[in-house]
Amino acid sequence: AAAVPGAVIPLLMMVLAMVGVPLEGIAIMLGVDRILDMCRTTLNVIGDLVIATIVDRIESESSSRTG
Repeated sequence: AAAVPGAVIPLLMMVLAMVGVPLEGIAIMLGVDRILDMCRTTLNVIGDLVIATIVDRIESESSSRTG
């Protein structure tokens, strides 16, 4: 998923409408999803930072051995 807050809302609305969730339920889900969306975005960014750090350390070790 893209690290764009609110990017999942159109997809969520389509899926909930297909399943037959009433508009009131969708409104409640959107309110709750805002909080969850902030958590997903934060977790995505932290994961990207962790992987970038790991790759940097591996590349640093590799370049120090060869050069």
